[in-house]
Parts: sequence; structure tokens; C-alpha cells
Amino acid sequence: MTTTHFFSFFIITTLLTLTGATDFVRPIDRSLLGLNRKQKVSHFKFYWHDIVGGKTPTSVQVVPPPMNKINTTSAFGFVAMIDNPLTLAPELTSKLVGRAQGFYASACQTEVDLLMAMNFAFIDGKYNGSSITLLGRNPVFNKVREMPVIGGSGLFRFATGYAELRTHWFDLKTGDATVEYNVYVMHY
Repeated sequence: MTTTHFFSFFIITTLLTLTGATDFVRPIDRSLLGLNRKQKVSHFKFYWHDIVGGKTPTSVQVVPPPMNKINTTSAFGFVAMIDNPLTLAPELTSKLVGRAQGFYASACQTEVDLLMAMNFAFIDGKYNGSSITLLGRNPVFNKVREMPVIGGSGLFRFATGYAELRTHWFDLKTGDATVEYNVYVMHY
């Protein structure tokens, strides 16, 4: 590269940088986002109620499994949207603390493994209006499963962590289930 080309490149690069034409990301002061404080670790325990049957289901199939194309017992390809209650105790009549909103899909051809994407939208106490987001694999017939916390909103901005899931109750006839969630979240 000649001196003239280098000088021209330097001037153009400097002008583009100063005008922001090449930047789509910039450093930001952590204090503007409230990140000067140390992270807290919180443990949440609640029960997730997946109601498939009855007059008021909270889990609705939006894509049926393509059984005519794939011979499987895993319902591979099935997708359901959810708006499931989160309660303090296993009984559906116990105190409602939030809703699990999102979807799950059967993502395995050989066993019942779900891909789950959901927000735990809290409606009670200090965390009212805040949410925790989970995204991950749930092999539903394992005794204990683990899913990652990938973020959140409100008091859970920049959240990370994990959830341990244990099936408390499952009805083979209706498909209804109650699952205990223990969620460990690092947040500010």
C-alpha cells in the first residue's frame, strides 16, 4: 500500500468512525445500567401447571405431530403454546405467583424430549412485573431435569442461572401435569 493510499484509508476510516457509520455497538458505562452492584443469587420454588384437558386448557396444541410421515411415539414435531399458572404449592388452588408463557415442542424422534422457551412472568410481591426467561431441553421422563435461565426483564435484567425440574404429578389420560421448579438466578 502506498503512502497516499494509506493516508486516504486513514482519513476515510476516521471520518466513518467519528460519524458512527461503521459502529453498531459501543461500550457503555456499567453504572448507567445499574451494574455497579454485586449480583444477588435468588432461589425460587414454585409449581408449573400444564393443563391440556378440560374446558379451560392452559396448553394448546398449535402444530400436530406429522404422524403420517414419521413413525414415532415421541410426537416429534408437536408444538404447544402455553400460559400456565405458577403456584406456591402443588395444588392448583394454592397462591398464584405468576404465569409461564411461551411454547414447548417435541424435538426428539426417539423419546419425549421437549424444547421449551418460556417466560416466568411474576404477578406477586417485589417481583411483580418482572420475568425470568428459560430456554432449553426437557427430557420429561427423567426424574430430575435442568434447564438454563438465559435472561429476564425488570428486576431480572442480565439474569443467568438454571432451573431444576421434577414432575410432581402427571395424568396419562388427560396429559395434565404439575412440575416442581427450583430456579436459581443470579441477578442485580
